[in-house]
Amino acid sequence: MLIHKLSLTFFLSLVLLACSPAQESSSGAAQQADKTTQTQPGVENYAAETFFATTTLFGSSLSHDNSEVLVTSDADGIFNVYSYPIDGGQPAQLTRSTTDAYAGLSWFPNDKRFLYSADQGGNELNHIYVRELDGNVQDLTPGESLKASFLGWHENEQSFYVMTNERDPASFDIYQYQVDDYSRTMIFQNDAGWADMLLAPNGQWLALAKVNSNKDTDLYLRDLSDANAEPLLVTDDAAAVNNRIFSFTPDSKHLVYGTNAHGEFVQAWRYDIAAATHQEEYAADWDVMFVYFSEQGSYQVVGVNDDASTELTILNTETGEPIAMPDYPAGDLRGVNFSNDESVVAFYVNSDTSPSNLYTWRIGEEKLVQVTDALSPKIDKAALVSSQVVRFESFDGLEIPNILYRPHQASTVNKVPAVIFIHGGPGGQTRKGYSPTIQHLVNHGYAILGINNRGSSGYGKTFYHLDDRRHGEDDLQDVVYAKKYLQSLPWVDGEKIAVMGGSYGGYLTMAALAFTDEFDAGINIFGVTNWVRTLESIPPWWASFRQSLYDELGDPAEHAERLRRISPLFHADQVQAPVLIVQGANDPRVLQVESDEMVAAIRDNGVPVEYVLFDDEGHGFRVKQNRIEAQEAYLAFLNQHLQEQNSGTAGD
Repeated sequence: MLIHKLSLTFFLSLVLLACSPAQESSSGAAQQADKTTQTQPGVENYAAETFFATTTLFGSSLSHDNSEVLVTSDADGIFNVYSYPIDGGQPAQLTRSTTDAYAGLSWFPNDKRFLYSADQGGNELNHIYVRELDGNVQDLTPGESLKASFLGWHENEQSFYVMTNERDPASFDIYQYQVDDYSRTMIFQNDAGWADMLLAPNGQWLALAKVNSNKDTDLYLRDLSDANAEPLLVTDDAAAVNNRIFSFTPDSKHLVYGTNAHGEFVQAWRYDIAAATHQEEYAADWDVMFVYFSEQGSYQVVGVNDDASTELTILNTETGEPIAMPDYPAGDLRGVNFSNDESVVAFYVNSDTSPSNLYTWRIGEEKLVQVTDALSPKIDKAALVSSQVVRFESFDGLEIPNILYRPHQASTVNKVPAVIFIHGGPGGQTRKGYSPTIQHLVNHGYAILGINNRGSSGYGKTFYHLDDRRHGEDDLQDVVYAKKYLQSLPWVDGEKIAVMGGSYGGYLTMAALAFTDEFDAGINIFGVTNWVRTLESIPPWWASFRQSLYDELGDPAEHAERLRRISPLFHADQVQAPVLIVQGANDPRVLQVESDEMVAAIRDNGVPVEYVLFDDEGHGFRVKQNRIEAQEAYLAFLNQHLQEQNSGTAGD
């Protein structure tokens, strides 16, 4: 059973921005946000609770007998593990957490045991658990303050791999577990700060990534059959090149990896281990995001980041041609997984107006099976809005890509307020796809411009590095010019524009309020406000990326003056527009104290500020009720500061 591993998570990434906060609000607006119906001709307004009645689903491990799909769902209010019949029908809930989010990982190859992961209150200290056939649960990675990840199965199906940092908080070692008694053996001790690791199906080869800088990552192979073997450098590039591990071929003879050595965008290349040769595997006009294979190698899955959409192709490896699939709804394919015998494939389809739904296909049959129907039945799909990719020129002529949502009720005679929505990162990307956070605000008459400011991924390595050591400067000017673009639209009220974002987007939100007077209000969702402290308090499990972060943002030991200069906390006296700040108390990336101090400083300045704090959340919100409360706070805040006082809001 093969497990493919995609890309590394960006530091300060926005984990769930269909997310939101706990209640220490300084006004009663949030309680009133969804109690009355806003008057919008021809548009039915829905409450936040209705949008978040939509189910969020991910994961698709197929059982050994091709009868069930293991799925993670928040149908009961928090993420738990479910099993769906492969041909449709009611799911069985397999875990029943009421406090912590559980994520299904994999069925066992030959029975109905399964692995799942969970942290504690969003602290990101995930453990790996097994649920036995009798329903009993065992923590396979017990201990305090450790973090564990599942790395996949050995091809013999008698063992699997887990990496943990129990020996050293800054380093992840790899253990091989036996399926019969869960006894384990350390097979690789990580003494060199390897950042990413992937095992070949036969267990002999270990691919390793070494981050040298934010522009340079080398890949190595270690032969685990030879205890004395040293890691072999695979990507011997003369210049600085970012390489990433994609997958091994099922026969363990080739490593497929991503590289930007040959141009602006990431291509997939194949390394022949025996011959020590490289050849191009897949290239496109955009970044190749991932490449992986079905269990026996008959199919290859390739994902391309095509202008903020995922273009996913399933290829027949013998012919190299895309396979012919039955028709499926318009949208992006995601999360494609095959059964062990390659007779069934499971995948999701997602679009701006449709949350991810799970489909299965018995290969060769004429029809797909839609296994889930995630959208709340109370929502008329016609009330939702499809986005448009738009571009504008920034202060220096650089073209900035964006995702624009225009409310149905917007027109030249009914101009609407607008919100600039800034993604996390640094280095993230606003992408097309369903977002209850965005759709709820658009439904209530707010235009949303999801900006991909310089430094965003997906637009080439030059664009990605344009903000290096210039955070809060040039990328902030992109946000200012996004406002100018919105003001040029005849259906936008150019006098009512707010800024909003999470994580790094929360930082740019606060920077926009502290360093410019352009915006009427701002919503900061667990955003960095003190870069010196944030970079000094990087979680230990991010140690292998520390130098890369310093290359991009600055080393607090050497660049403290500049980091203070771009940190909104030290310039809170310049904030004049109203602010809503939301935060998780257990956030290990942006500590609660960041938001506490920012709120206090703004209050001392006499500026309206509301604070919503969740004591059971981290960097991204997992509990559905918390997301609803946060969303209500967003809308109430925007209504209060961008709409006229006492303008109606929403109900079912």
